[in-house]
Amino acid sequence: MTVPRRQLLPFAALSATYFAHIGFFNPYLPLWLKDLGYSILAISLLTAVQSATRLVAPYGWGWLSDHTGERIKLLRYGATAALLVSLGLWFNGGVAWLALVLALMFLHTSAMMPMSEAALAHLVSAGGGFDARRYGRVRLFGSLGFLVTVFAAGAWFQHFGMGHFPAWTVATLLLVVASAWSLPDLKEAVAAHERRQPVLPILRQRAVQWFFASVFFHVLAHMAIYIYFSLYLDVMGYSKTVIGLLWAVSVIVEIGWFYTQSRWLPLLSLSGWLLLCGALMALRMGMTAAGAALWPVLLLAQALHAFTFAAHHATCIALLSHHFPGRLRGRGQALYTVLGYGLPGVLGGLGGGVLSSRLGLVSVFWAALLSAVLAALCAWQVSRQLHGGRGR
Repeated sequence: MTVPRRQLLPFAALSATYFAHIGFFNPYLPLWLKDLGYSILAISLLTAVQSATRLVAPYGWGWLSDHTGERIKLLRYGATAALLVSLGLWFNGGVAWLALVLALMFLHTSAMMPMSEAALAHLVSAGGGFDARRYGRVRLFGSLGFLVTVFAAGAWFQHFGMGHFPAWTVATLLLVVASAWSLPDLKEAVAAHERRQPVLPILRQRAVQWFFASVFFHVLAHMAIYIYFSLYLDVMGYSKTVIGLLWAVSVIVEIGWFYTQSRWLPLLSLSGWLLLCGALMALRMGMTAAGAALWPVLLLAQALHAFTFAAHHATCIALLSHHFPGRLRGRGQALYTVLGYGLPGVLGGLGGGVLSSRLGLVSVFWAALLSAVLAALCAWQVSRQLHGGRGR
């Protein structure tokens, strides 16, 4: 039975506002910390806090949401708590204070998308299958939200400076809270025998293990963009407006992918897409490392975001929906966040900080290229495990 569009609109609003918050927060947090006078190593430590919370928070929230079915109520609580904690950014108490505020914020926001994705996957699964078209149409609103704030914030900070960063944080989180409270108060009803469905048998499957390994190395490579791209461009002499524009390019192609992905996904098996995205990630990192002085090269590298993030993410969500159905959805999404964004984020943040301090920021992107190659090799193993890459 097809879910009416009106039931999907609140999820589109949450995606739009959440990624509007992320769209300014993640790209400009390093520049705000730099403006406060922190070193590259301190900035690396503080930006790694977000990933550190993803080691525990998503799975904890995912387990709770799976066992209670109350994903919507938990989303509302997380958004509201994060808003209240964000007020602490207005007080400059040094590295320890900022680390505490960021940790408390991220403990509540880092699980919001896994829970939202799990609830959305429940709605867009038709007859047990994943509806890529309907998922993509909802998810593109997140890309639009990101696009608006990454461009607007870049122009704002270029004109007024980085001092308004805390105000932007509170304002965007207010929108997230409003959209979270507009979600329908749904609770997933399941049979009692499903409540204790174990996840370990699925994790013992070789295809699932290679999948998570591929996700780990792929997102580890992407951390070069998430954490160091803005700093890298700033050092190269690009203005904050241009930095925002280059981020915007990546989001525009991302929107294009999510809107049309139902046309392209059937052209390859899911494991084939995983392999292609890993190979293109290696190309993107190489172009960013070698051609940053040439804006057309950077422009093309950013355009590959359609594959290195959008296609990769859609492929991962489809694979997760297959391997982690029903009451396992929340834990599957949480594992994806922990193994795909938590561990890689911590290692990418800390390792990139050490590398950039010793060898310069460009070394981070060369290291990311090697990680992308490993991601592609793991994706190839996924294809082997899934009977030569036929479907799922």
